[in-house]
Amino acid sequence: MKVFQYLERIEKIHKLVDQERTGTPDEFARHLGISRTRLYEIMDMLKLEGAPILYSKTCRTFYYEEPFHISVSMELRTLDSVEEKTAVGGKIFQSTFFPDAAGVILYCKLTSC
Repeated sequence: MKVFQYLERIEKIHKLVDQERTGTPDEFARHLGISRTRLYEIMDMLKLEGAPILYSKTCRTFYYEEPFHISVSMELRTLDSVEEKTAVGGKIFQSTFFPDAAGVILYCKLTSC
């Protein structure tokens, strides 16, 4: 499922930025298996969430301007009939994990500490 791949990518980006081991934007994007444009879209999203990400041309790496932590969490559970009709976030999908359920909701939230 793409959402799991996306969350794994966010964790990988955070780890490499935190360790200051990203390389140039082109190298970093190639390492992640995405385009440079997509890398910058993700970086912009992280910045909007408060990540103080900068790039050093001298050191050729992205880094955090100040200590920063990303926590990625998910909740996967069966919805009751009221929640199924009123859910406004996440993604509702049929699941083989819950064959008796009409729908399951997956909420993903990226939080910064």
